[in-house]
Amino acid sequence: MDEAPSHYKLCSECKKPIAFSADYFRCSVSTCNRKRTGLFFCSVSCWDAHVPMMRHRDAWAEKAKAPSREQYLAEQAEEEEEEASKMAAEEADKQRRIVGLSDDGLPKEVLVVVSKLKAYVKARSGMSTSDTAIDVLSNHLRKLCDEAIRHAGTAGRKTVMDRDFEAILKGK
Repeated sequence: MDEAPSHYKLCSECKKPIAFSADYFRCSVSTCNRKRTGLFFCSVSCWDAHVPMMRHRDAWAEKAKAPSREQYLAEQAEEEEEEASKMAAEEADKQRRIVGLSDDGLPKEVLVVVSKLKAYVKARSGMSTSDTAIDVLSNHLRKLCDEAIRHAGTAGRKTVMDRDFEAILKGK
């Protein structure tokens, strides 16, 4: 922030400035007081003008006091610092997201529907399928999934998508 502000906020209705350390009014309804919405009113009549538009059933104007310029600037600096540290943490999290794969505790079950696979091979070629082929195919699918997981991790995602498999299959 290069220039110090001359007022705390603008009235949400008439757009007049609300001075530092001055009284202002807020709506009692929580949705009007959210950080991103943040409605501020210079008078009760300005607050009253927003009630029909927002269709409040049970609301009142709450009197509040604006912070001093020093308090406001300190709050702004603190928010900027929090935002910067949050962004840095997110960036660090993205860099660390590459997933380490270990086989500890992973299920070694069959990954395909055996009856469907056997029916496909039979319909396609008239051949039978050995039970040992199912284990080999499941191991191959595990390896393919592991590579797709690594691909999604290096892309900074927590979701394995079709494009992760496609990238691996195109590379082979």
